[in-house]
Amino acid sequence: MTTIDWNALAGTFDQEPDHGLADPLVRRAWADRLRQWLPPHPSDVLDLGCGTGSLSLLAAEQGHRVTGVDLSPGMVARARAKLAGTGAEIIEGTADRPPVGERRFDVVLARHVVWLLPDFEAVLRHWASLLRPGGRLVLVEGVWGGDGLPAERLTEALAPLAERIHHEPLSQDPALWGKAVDDERYALVACTAAPRRHTEVIDVHLVLRRGDEVLLARRANTGYGDGLWNGPSGHVEDGEDVRAAMVREAAEEIGVELAPGDLRAALVMQHRGPGGRPRTGWFFEADHEAAGEPYNREPDKCSEIAWHRLDALPGDMVAYCRAGLEAYRAGERFVVHWHEDGDSVAYDADGPDRAVVLPVSRGGR
Repeated sequence: MTTIDWNALAGTFDQEPDHGLADPLVRRAWADRLRQWLPPHPSDVLDLGCGTGSLSLLAAEQGHRVTGVDLSPGMVARARAKLAGTGAEIIEGTADRPPVGERRFDVVLARHVVWLLPDFEAVLRHWASLLRPGGRLVLVEGVWGGDGLPAERLTEALAPLAERIHHEPLSQDPALWGKAVDDERYALVACTAAPRRHTEVIDVHLVLRRGDEVLLARRANTGYGDGLWNGPSGHVEDGEDVRAAMVREAAEEIGVELAPGDLRAALVMQHRGPGGRPRTGWFFEADHEAAGEPYNREPDKCSEIAWHRLDALPGDMVAYCRAGLEAYRAGERFVVHWHEDGDSVAYDADGPDRAVVLPVSRGGR
């Protein structure tokens, strides 16, 4: 990576005017643009190469929490004076690697900085790493007399880092520059992906009763818990309620015909398998008489089915199912079963008990 002589540049920047923002009309035009580019709610904004702090001040006046960075001691002093009383922090440091430690921001703002960076793609990746999920890069750039960075080139570099990129031409607005211009000037607002809402797989489990016995099926050829006993079970499909899913899975796996009214909610358990993601299981109780005689309808996934006494369950069971049936037998209704990564999928009578019973509300009584 080519290095930049930031000290030489800092000396140059000390002599530059305030990019025209001393003019009230220009200042108002930039304030209007920032209001569109920055989030509508108070956010943490990192202004890189902030100069005398003109854009930082506009952002602070719009309610944002601003951190400005500039290498020039003269610029830093002027910015600190300009932003006194706003709560903004102005730090002396380079724009390519701002000295902000582990802090993260909602916006990284840079005006007329990227074109100076020899390896700007690497710097952009670092800037993106300073953003929180859903954050944005706001970059004002252009091409002046052959110098600068075309929008197409910067957009190409931002594409792997952003979920969407908004290109806003600025040349046609003389209010931003205090005069008409005919070169390429633009802003790019590159928004990173927002944090995804947490989702979980929903399982359904059938506790099919024949007196004191429950029906279990031995898994085979599935890649998970093969050779272990497990209750008839499956996943809820998109748009399906848990009762409909249980009715469908019972028919598919053991050939019994149940109606939603035949099912009684027995237990809800949130579970995490070893090294896996959380999921939530609904255990439903049904009577053998209502269901009819079960049979192994999926021999490619199940080697056998058999009845087992609820108070004498087999040892070679899937730990998740075993914990659910033991909680059901004890009359519990809500359980969290959280494996550690080194745990076995199989029930281990000598291993730690991962089931945590949740107390049931008394309904305000």
